Formats: sequence, C-alpha cells, structure tokens
Amino acid sequence: MKVSLVKCSLFFVTVVGLASCGNVKQSNVSAGRTNALMQETSPYLLQHANNPVNWQPWSNKILEEARSEGKLLLVSIGYSSCHWCHVMEAETFEDQEVADFMNEHFISIKVDREERPDIDKVYMTALQLIKGSGGWPLNVITLPNGNPLYGGTYHTREQWMQVLQDVNSFYTEDPEKARNYGEMLAMGIQETNIIVPPTDEDPINAGSLEESVSKWKSSWDLDWGGDKGDEKFMMPTNLNFLLNYSVLANNRDLEVHVKNSLQKILQGGIHDQIGGGFYRYSTDTYWKVPHFEKMLYDNALMLSVYSTAFKAFKENQYREVVLGITDFLEREMKHPGGGYYAALDADSEGIEGKYYLWEEGDLRAILAEEYELFSLYYSLPAQELTGARAFILFRDKPDRLFAADRGISMADFQSLKAKWHSTLLKAREKRIPPGKDDKIITSWNALLMLGFLDAYAALGNEEYLDKSLEILDFLQNNSLRDGKLIHSFKEGGNHVPGFLEDYAFLLEAVLKLYGFTMNPEHLDLAIFLNSFILEEFSDEETGMFRFNQTEELISKLILTHDGVIPSPNASMALSLFQLGHLTGNKDFLERSKKMLASMIPNIRSDGRAYAKWNELLMHLTHPYMEVAVVGSNSKNLIKRLNQTHLPNTLIVGTAQESELPLFNNRLVSGKTLVYVCKNNTCKLPVALPEQAIDIIYTSYEEK
Repeated sequence: MKVSLVKCSLFFVTVVGLASCGNVKQSNVSAGRTNALMQETSPYLLQHANNPVNWQPWSNKILEEARSEGKLLLVSIGYSSCHWCHVMEAETFEDQEVADFMNEHFISIKVDREERPDIDKVYMTALQLIKGSGGWPLNVITLPNGNPLYGGTYHTREQWMQVLQDVNSFYTEDPEKARNYGEMLAMGIQETNIIVPPTDEDPINAGSLEESVSKWKSSWDLDWGGDKGDEKFMMPTNLNFLLNYSVLANNRDLEVHVKNSLQKILQGGIHDQIGGGFYRYSTDTYWKVPHFEKMLYDNALMLSVYSTAFKAFKENQYREVVLGITDFLEREMKHPGGGYYAALDADSEGIEGKYYLWEEGDLRAILAEEYELFSLYYSLPAQELTGARAFILFRDKPDRLFAADRGISMADFQSLKAKWHSTLLKAREKRIPPGKDDKIITSWNALLMLGFLDAYAALGNEEYLDKSLEILDFLQNNSLRDGKLIHSFKEGGNHVPGFLEDYAFLLEAVLKLYGFTMNPEHLDLAIFLNSFILEEFSDEETGMFRFNQTEELISKLILTHDGVIPSPNASMALSLFQLGHLTGNKDFLERSKKMLASMIPNIRSDGRAYAKWNELLMHLTHPYMEVAVVGSNSKNLIKRLNQTHLPNTLIVGTAQESELPLFNNRLVSGKTLVYVCKNNTCKLPVALPEQAIDIIYTSYEEK
C-alpha cells in the first residue's frame, strides 16, 4: 500500500500555517522550578530542565505510561546549539499558559537528536512526508503507540497553542480517524526504508556513474560553487567524491567546479576567517552570511576535503585551511582526555553570532592605521552599503590577487594577515563565548579520526597521526564497553548503545589507520568491528544494515542516502570492499557489490544524495589499484606514496612476514619493495614510490 502524501498533508494544512521567525518573549518560568530533565546530562535537555512544561526524557517507562493512560505524546526534538530551538523555548515552552495546556493533555518528551539520532530520523521522516522538508526544532505529536499525527518545526506561541488545541480536539472527538491517520503515516515512514532490487541484470557499470554525475551537474552553482539554492550547505562528501572522480574521468569540468566551490567556501563568511573552522551552513547563496553554530562533524569532514585538495593541487591556501581547522578544534573543542566535543552554540548572550561579529569602532581601535587595508580585504565597505550594523568577515578575492592589486608581496601579506588574526583572536577571546555541547559522540569523533589521517597523508606531519591515535585511545577507554560501543560519552552521563554510524565510521577510520601504521592490532580491531556489525545490524530483508540494534521504534531505519553526514550503509559497503581486497574474503566483496547494486536506481537519479555510494561505484567501474609495500622501510615509503593524490587506490604495507594475501611470500631480505596490483595481478615490484605512482596513473588512463 502506498501512502498518499496529499492525504497526509490535508489535516496539517488546515490546522495551522507554519512560520519561520518571531519575536522572543520574556521568560515567565517560576524561579527554582525544575522537571525530570534535571536528572539528565545532555546540555540540550538541561537547557529545558527549568521549563514549566513537565518534560520527560525518552524511555520505555514513559511510552508504557502513554499507552496505559491513552494520552497523546508530544515529542520535541532539538540540540543544544540550535538557534530556533532557543527561540521557541523562550517564547513558548517557558510560558505558563502553554505549559499548563501541555501538562494537562499531553505526555511531553524532550529528545536530544545528537543522543538519539534514531528517534530524530524516524520523526523527521514523518515531517518530510507531511511538509516536504524538515528542520529543528522538530515537534511531533503522536498517538500513544508512537504513530505520528502532527509534525512541524518552529512555531510562535500563538501557532503552537492552536496546534495543541486542534490536534487534541481531533484525537478526542474522532479517535478512530486519528488512529487510521497515524497508521497511514507510520506506513509511509516504513516504506521509506524499503530497498527496491535493481531491474538491470548488471547495473554496476561506468554508464551508471556517468549518468549520475551528468544529471547532478544541472544542479551545480557554477558561479558560487556547491549546489544551487537559497541556502548553502558545504556537503564535503560530495566534494570529496567529485575531486576523486575528476582524476579518474580526466574531467576538467569536475575539477573546475570543485576548485571553485572550495575557493568560494574558504573566502566566505561560512569560514571563520579569524579563528578557523566552519559554521554549519550559509543563509544565502554566496557563502557570506552563516548560521553561526559550529559542529564537529562539519569540521571533521572539511578537514578531509581540504587535505585531499592540498594533495591534488598543492595550493598553500588549502594547507592554511587545514591548519586553521586544527587550531580551532584544539583550542575550543578538545576534551582533556583526547576526544572532541560535539558543538558550539550559534548564540552568545542571547544573540546569534555575537561572539563572531565586529563593530567598526572596535576594529579601528584594535587595528589602528591598518584598518583601511583590513576593511578592503574583508569586504567591509560592501557591507556598509547594505546598512549592516556589525560586520561578518569574508573575502571577495583570493590572497594572491588582493596582494598583487596592492603591490604587496605574498610573504609580506601573509605575515600581515597572521598578525591581524592573532590580535583579533585575542580580543575575541575576551568576549562571553557561545555555549558548548560537551558530549563526545563516537561517530563524529571517528569522522575526525579520518580527517586527521587525511591531513597526515597530505601534510606528512606526524602530529596528525598522533591526534588520530589519541581519539582512538579515548574511544577505546571510554566508549567501548564490554566489546560494545556507546553512542556518546559524558562523565556520569546516560549512555545509549551505539548505532550503525558509530560502528561503521569507526571501522572506516581504523582501516585507514591500519594503512598508515601497519599495526596488526588496528586490523584486528577493524575485523572485530566488522564482525559485530554483520552479526548485530544486518537486515536480511534488504541486504543492508539497520541503524539500530533493537527495534523499539515504529519503523526500522535503513539509512542509505548522504546528508551532511555520509550514509553509514555506504560507509559499510566501502569497508567491506576494502576488507575483501585486504583479506581476500570474497564474501565481503560480494556483499558490498550487492548493496551497491540495490542503490543504482537512486544513484542514477540523484547523485548528490548518494556520493558515498558513487565512491564505491567508481572503485568497481574504474581501475582499482592495490599497493602492497613490503620491507623494513615500508612506513616511510607509504608516507611518501600518500602525499600524492591517488584515488581508487588501497595502500597498505608490512615490515615483516604476513599471511595476508597482498603480502604473502613478498618479503625480500634487505629490501623494501612496492607491488602495484590490479584484479589480483601484480606488476613487477619497484623500489621507489615515484615508480609506483607512474604505474598507477598509467593504469588510470588505461581504464
């Protein structure tokens, strides 16, 4: 049965029109009043612990209570750095009249989407079925069994009261109709997790990849980079795939688009020009006006993209971005034990972006006679024309052009810019900083491991390898318990069992780590994680992997498309592919190929939502090279190989005898040799990385 989205929408369209902004009212919360969230450790839940609403954390006990009492559930989902979550709390959830109505008619549950991404994804799907789009705060009203009746995002106080009254009336006056409606919408959620088998006998071919990218190109913003849209998300997984594919396809258009995107992003206000790192998204199409929250996953993934770009193009500005992200993370996001925190709030002192914006008077006082040059570099006069009261720092030109236009050498200009940044950063640090979400999320830290490893490959700095190892140590000591991962760690906090993304991203990171360290313990850990995933997350019906180990929600979750975070199923398919090549396990290779085959229709029609799958499709349709470095000097040779951009290449090594197929019987006493192999056939070994690189690029051209 297919759910009619038109029918799903009718009730909600007539109930209330959703707004996107409003004026913040003064809180009238009773002093000293708390609710059940006071016992939680999530920064987001604690933000609501003093609301007069009788919020409850998500639990089986509360769900049973709703079923036994027959009361509607009100599930409100957000995260600590969400600006509009703060606005709705201040003007609505702190209002006594609103709270009284909620407390009388609903069991109200607050969910931190970063602690429970599974709950968020189920009800975000409901909202997208209803409205066609989503966002946070995510407010869902459900039947006692969890089937949704209503979904929306931000509401003003008046809109929210109208929603509460209308949904409550609908449920009490016609419970049978409400039940049928909830079942229909729940079925729609379930249908989004159905994987349709491919219709072609062999859909895995270069034509599928070419069709995917060709259709995708029509959505590119060729002027400002990224994809077209009134708002811009950086989508690093997409940029990384296009950068790799441009080499294998020898496609200049792809390269130009990626470089233009990277250039516009690094020059834009979405890039923290003073403190390094990136904000979550741009509220315009030009990357200039950001939404000021900073998320660990964005910065982890952008660290990978700019590291790979530096390998590919050797432009120093990409290296500067990598160093800037690293400085930001070390300064503002690092736990003393080695893990990294989840996010920084968009707001400080109740104002979005206040920590990062600059008044003209302050800049003139700090920079003195250098203000005029600074203002030109960071496009301040253009902002004055728009009547802006506080400046966002962004650039209209690359450094080399700006310096050349003013007759300044690049060396002198870089020195001047470094002085500006140091001076302004010290001034900024005297301000009241935005709030910090201090959860250590396993999956996001695994993405940062990958980012640091890509930075190590590109820059050759051992510090980046050490940072990755430090994260792994932290996760093993704090987040791996009795052989199972928890999703997020906080001292004394509630610990939810790990989700597929935690295991899959850590598996991907540990496999890459093994490629650099050659430490068999890292390979053993990868094999353990892979075995656990196969045992605990496999879904026989689809051939994919479930997001949860257990089935406590109204629908299972099979997450296949990329968002700002890549698909955990695509990550698993890639890791199975690599493990198959590394260990010679043909079952892994076959499982990976079957997963990919199921996704080909989606890949063909919407490449930008399936870039991680396209990476695997690229491996299977273009020459995939296995490079085995064997001998006592293998680590140094691997390091040199990895400083060259070599997409579609698995590089591993050993300094001793090994039974792995790639190394077996290849150790020659007193020598370190590089074997370049394709389809289980190896060229004669060479002694120099440069020779191996020549063989690899010749193979790319042969296709």
